[in-house]
Amino acid sequence: MSSIRILPEILSNKIAAGEVVARPASVVKELVENALDAGSTRIIVEIEQGGRKSIRVSDNGRGMDRDDALLCLERYATSKITKDPDLFAIRTLGFRGEALPSIASVSRFGLVTRETDADVGTRIDLVGGRIIKVFDVGAPAGTMITVADLFFNTPARRKFLKSINTEMGHIADTIASMALCRPRVQFRLSHNQRVVKSWAPAADPTDRVADVLGAAIKKELQAVNRNSEDVEIGGWVAAACINRSTARGIYLFVNDRWVKDRIIQHALFAGYTGRLMKGQYPVAVLFLKVPFDQVDVNVHPTKHEIRFVRQKIVHDTVQAAVADALRQSDPTRWKAPEAGVAEPLQRSARVSDPHADYGMPREDEKTGNRAIFRKPIEPPSFKMGHEPAADGKPASLPPADPIDPAGPPIAPMPPPGKPTRQTPLWKPRFFADLTLIGQYMGTYIICESDHGLMLIDQHAAHERIVFEQLKRRSDGRRPPAQRLLLPETIDLGFHEARILERLAPELDHYGLEIEPFGGNTFVVKALPTLLDSGNIAALVTQLVEKTAQIGVNAEMETIMDECHMVMACHHAIRAHQQLTEVQMKGMLEQLDACDNPSNCPHGRPTWIRWTVRDLEKQFRRIV
Repeated sequence: MSSIRILPEILSNKIAAGEVVARPASVVKELVENALDAGSTRIIVEIEQGGRKSIRVSDNGRGMDRDDALLCLERYATSKITKDPDLFAIRTLGFRGEALPSIASVSRFGLVTRETDADVGTRIDLVGGRIIKVFDVGAPAGTMITVADLFFNTPARRKFLKSINTEMGHIADTIASMALCRPRVQFRLSHNQRVVKSWAPAADPTDRVADVLGAAIKKELQAVNRNSEDVEIGGWVAAACINRSTARGIYLFVNDRWVKDRIIQHALFAGYTGRLMKGQYPVAVLFLKVPFDQVDVNVHPTKHEIRFVRQKIVHDTVQAAVADALRQSDPTRWKAPEAGVAEPLQRSARVSDPHADYGMPREDEKTGNRAIFRKPIEPPSFKMGHEPAADGKPASLPPADPIDPAGPPIAPMPPPGKPTRQTPLWKPRFFADLTLIGQYMGTYIICESDHGLMLIDQHAAHERIVFEQLKRRSDGRRPPAQRLLLPETIDLGFHEARILERLAPELDHYGLEIEPFGGNTFVVKALPTLLDSGNIAALVTQLVEKTAQIGVNAEMETIMDECHMVMACHHAIRAHQQLTEVQMKGMLEQLDACDNPSNCPHGRPTWIRWTVRDLEKQFRRIV
């Protein structure tokens, strides 16, 4: 007897469902794509319990008669492919033919549809892929599909579904992505009979971008336009100062299809070369138009992954388009001098003083004593790029926390050798007892001790100081907070809003007061006095994105440590920022109060040292 047999159609449909339907958001994507292909201008998505209980998608598209309504539930039935060449030049969003029967096989499925010129509509009810009823019904023109009890007959798949908020977040992201690509189509998303988001038709595509990504980003967008070798690129990229800690701000579309393509994403990052630090992601919405026969959208059943026939041309065109858009929008753009004309290098005006900043002792004008402190060395006017604070203004040093007189235990200095990092154990006033020499390149604080010469990275050091002060203050009573004269509102996506709802009570413990303001909008009313109010929206967005990155189910202590790092980095003074003698001495005193002054919260060293022996060996004073 043969051991090979043909699987029943119901079972084969369930297997196909495993490829097409991974979660409720997959169902929403398939149904909305079909609605768009039907020419709909209004699409309503109603969700209950994150899609576990019910998903309903209604549209005002062309609709179907009874025969087509029955045929669309058969495997491989489609109106979008008629001959072989059609398979290699897909012009529509949905085409595979097994989406509806696969969804119906793992749910309680209902379809109501009516053509525009028909007097009556058709209703079909299925349970687990089996047709239960077919009858005429009064209905508006268009199609309404209801998917209830998803995976009710495949409990092995149902148990892998995440929480209601997580699944709803994926659905909201899916609708937002499609709304970006179709600005003239009205979308409305509701959850448990409450409207989550409604996107009205937008005559100007940038209005839809602002509606999805946030109004504050709209003015930072730079248009991308480029045509090259059958590749047409349009869309927008945000300035590098508007960035995210994850790739959630990147939206890519090919022939009006939302995709997740590594080639395009790599080209996007290449266009930002030299503008983004490691770990930062740009905000971009890019639309590519390529000949339909030059792209294969049938790589994966979900149609998220695609393949280009001429990958290099697509990659290079995207990279050049993004780089050109950023270059055109850069306010610090400079013109190259004309050929044969040399521009003189600008010197600092203080060079006219023969004793200025060359390590020569000078007499104090008031006391007549020799000054230990040298004025900070000012870079010439043609110095390299500036790294501003998060709000574009110089950050100020916070007041030092009281220093524990007992202090941490004393530790011996490391043995002489190459520049090294100090061990984490310190005598009570190691840094404060250093002799301050000055500042180099507006970035490094130069100090002298009995053991040699020290360079301190001012950003890394201040980041460590703020981080530990935040941790100390959050462990005790609520610290003093400054109420904002004008509270700032922040718009988030559905998924991000749920994260902030969980974070808000914890952030309130140390003075960051955030309250819901309706829907996915929040209002920031107060900040801890330790932080400045320069760019509150960027700070809160980074806190939410960092939490999303490590996972909302992580231990709250882990989440808050990451939040402390974000706030410390956001507030810390930057490189290329000139400091006064008082500020530098204050920083040295605050370092002594830190538990781990040798490293910033991310692990970078805050200082390095050259011993006297190291320097004498370099100058060949000793062998």
